[in-house]
Amino acid sequence: MGFDVEAVRKDFPILAREIHGRPLVYLDSANSSQKPQQVLDAMTDLYAQHYANVARAVHTLGSEATNAYEGARDKVAAFVNARRREEIIFTKNSSEALNLVAYAVSNSTTFPGAERFRVGPGDEIVVTEMEHHSNLVPWQLLCQRTGATFRWLPLDDEGRLVEQSIDEIITERTKIVAFVHQSNALGTINPVRRIVDRAHAVGALTVVDASQSAPHLPLDVQDLDADFVAFTGHKMYGPSGVGVLWGRYDLLSELPPFLGGGEMIETVDLTGTTYAAPPHRFEAGTPMIAEAVGLGAAVDYLSALGMANVAEHEHALVDYALPRLAAIGGLRIVGPPTAVDRGATIAFTLAGVHPHDVAQLLDEQGIAVRAGHHCARPVCVRYGIAATTRASFGIYTTFDEIDALVRGVENVKEVFTA
Repeated sequence: MGFDVEAVRKDFPILAREIHGRPLVYLDSANSSQKPQQVLDAMTDLYAQHYANVARAVHTLGSEATNAYEGARDKVAAFVNARRREEIIFTKNSSEALNLVAYAVSNSTTFPGAERFRVGPGDEIVVTEMEHHSNLVPWQLLCQRTGATFRWLPLDDEGRLVEQSIDEIITERTKIVAFVHQSNALGTINPVRRIVDRAHAVGALTVVDASQSAPHLPLDVQDLDADFVAFTGHKMYGPSGVGVLWGRYDLLSELPPFLGGGEMIETVDLTGTTYAAPPHRFEAGTPMIAEAVGLGAAVDYLSALGMANVAEHEHALVDYALPRLAAIGGLRIVGPPTAVDRGATIAFTLAGVHPHDVAQLLDEQGIAVRAGHHCARPVCVRYGIAATTRASFGIYTTFDEIDALVRGVENVKEVFTA
């Protein structure tokens, strides 16, 4: 193993807690990850010693804060192998990053030089059946605003995309293909290049939701070859309130603004306005300064561990957990049954027990999981269930915690069969 998991756990203060008198077993990282001390310290230091608004003041504190904020941009750019730092736009989360693209596309109808982004009747926008609502609703709204048609790639019985649908549904009518890299509800890792290559072959733009892959897998935007990639800080051991949109610079330079306000302008006159170059065109107003710095610290932390090591550790956890959970009578895993092309998220149902009851009884044993449709209700509809219980792992998850989960589910089963 490429890193010492026990040493990693010591960096996360919250993992020393007890819940209901039991050691905390935190298995809800797909929802939101915990934060290492290094991230907490970076944010505290900025607020305590270097805080000022950025890109405005010429005094020392203003320069220090600006350097810290822009330094975080450099770290994120290196983390995803961006071609240039200006391709990194800070948002408040993945949802805002995805909405940014969708609304900017809407604005292209009246924006000079943005003809390539225009969408209208007869055009199609394609998603997948496994998307988080954050990568469904913005495109449904875009279709409502423009008259475009909304389509999706279906799922097979194991929680993977139906292969032949990629060529059948992505056609010359397709203008945008928006899809998740790793499913938050199923754990499925999608064939990004296969989808991107098909989309580009018909002239469509591609938008990848990497919220669940950025904390768990090496994320190389040049290798993915997509046009836009969104991810969020709070799932990758950084703070809430900060996310990232990466985009190809040639596209960002032609994309219309999303929000108007301070710092996103070049010149303003009462008769009209011209706009700043990316990334500042898309960062109106005072940004999330400390949060970006915290995200930069999280990137440093993950980079020091090595994302290949992170992926190896979590793959081993999934490979260990799947057969042990599947051996529990009445337990149904929703999603791929093996660890092949599968991330560190396992959703399941337990016969005769509501997923919320499973989660509540696990919490009484100190085990934190999530229950519900995980903001991906079409997945539940596809598999004929109301909800699932989901256990999701991170860099601090141990094999002992997997064993605790298995024992915990068995205990829940005993309660309902006694």
